[in-house]
Amino acid sequence: MGRATLADIKGKDFSELAKETKTNTEDTNKVSNTNKNRSTTTTSDSSRKKSRRRPKKTTMPAAVVVSPVQRLFDTCKDVFALAGTGIVPTPDKIEQLRAVLDQIQPADVGLTPQMPFFSLPVTRRAPPITYQHIHECEKFSMGIFCLPPSGVLPLHNHPGMTVFSKLLFGTMHIKSYDWVVDVPSNASAVVAPSQMQHREVRLAKVKVDSDFTAPCSASILYPADGGNMHCFTAVTACAVLDVLGPPYSDPEGRHCTYYFDYPFTKLSVAEEEKDKYAWLQEREEPEDLAVVGAPYTGPEIVEN
Repeated sequence: MGRATLADIKGKDFSELAKETKTNTEDTNKVSNTNKNRSTTTTSDSSRKKSRRRPKKTTMPAAVVVSPVQRLFDTCKDVFALAGTGIVPTPDKIEQLRAVLDQIQPADVGLTPQMPFFSLPVTRRAPPITYQHIHECEKFSMGIFCLPPSGVLPLHNHPGMTVFSKLLFGTMHIKSYDWVVDVPSNASAVVAPSQMQHREVRLAKVKVDSDFTAPCSASILYPADGGNMHCFTAVTACAVLDVLGPPYSDPEGRHCTYYFDYPFTKLSVAEEEKDKYAWLQEREEPEDLAVVGAPYTGPEIVEN
């Protein structure tokens, strides 16, 4: 009865309603599928357009930060590639290394003036000097001398070596000499026999005799010029970054020698020039010289 009543209501019998319903359903599905396909096509086309409009982001590699001391090490490898006794780098290589050194600050090598080895000791003995070793190979060496006030690195030489010294902070007095090659025949020294100790004296000319205060340019000495023999005296607490090429080596004849310096009386130069000369005499390493080692606390060097 329900089916007949339903047919009556619709004005058609059940079979016709079912047939029409099926047909309408199929038509509806076709329209739905068509719309769906159109929607899919439209979405796909839109996605392609968006894909064309939005290129993929490229991830750039992170920039490698090179520390100043690493840059110094790399530069030394280049500048001293052909290092040997008496071999001086070319002028452009000299300036290349000087430029790198002049950029280095105390913090770049892990130093501050407040570190304990920059303080005066309680005892009245000569204050110890601290040395921080950074690197050494057969071509060059890098290290830092840390001097408390009044600390002294006695007069010594650098045979066959090119040396860069960069004052990192503080004030230091530097006195340096070069040998006089052609000594006048009328030159004579006034040195007491007790001081001579039967050792030969040799005439040298003063190259530098001045105070230096950081910041200042790196000083450079050469095998036969620039003040190859020098003495450092700390006016205030100070630190010096030293680069030697090649480094000291007893087997290769590069032995560190210490000297006394004495005034002279006769020389064929004007009176005002006399203070620019001295007699140097070899001596043993001073007994009161105390150099102690301390770990380097700056950035690590990568030896690539």
